[in-house]
Amino acid sequence: MRERRSRSLAQDLEEYLSRWTERTGIAVEVWALPADGTSTRVAQAVLATLSEALANVERHSNADVVSIAVTLGDRGLRMTVSDDGVGFSGPAAGRGVTAMRAHFADLGGTLTVNGVEGGGTTVTATAPRRARGV
Repeated sequence: MRERRSRSLAQDLEEYLSRWTERTGIAVEVWALPADGTSTRVAQAVLATLSEALANVERHSNADVVSIAVTLGDRGLRMTVSDDGVGFSGPAAGRGVTAMRAHFADLGGTLTVNGVEGGGTTVTATAPRRARGV
């Protein structure tokens, strides 16, 4: 049986993003947030991954805007965090990327980080609906 949460993941994300943009001055565009409930485990993985992705934006990107989409459908969960910062070339590496991948691997999912030098960075994470309690 899936553990239920008293607050929705969408509420947690909205609150976190509001505090983050106030603190950093970087604008956040929210494209989509999940309408239905998720388990505590899934919510924790999403929030931890989002926190790490935004920490990387703050530290490395020099971005003006970050766009966020988190959706939960029949096929599973999908999260996208995209910024308009400096980007990078080559493979994404480091403790933060490793931690983000581990959060979604624990759900049976995957995470990719793609940068375009001068064109920003996009983090995309997916987890299947039926595998490991999503």
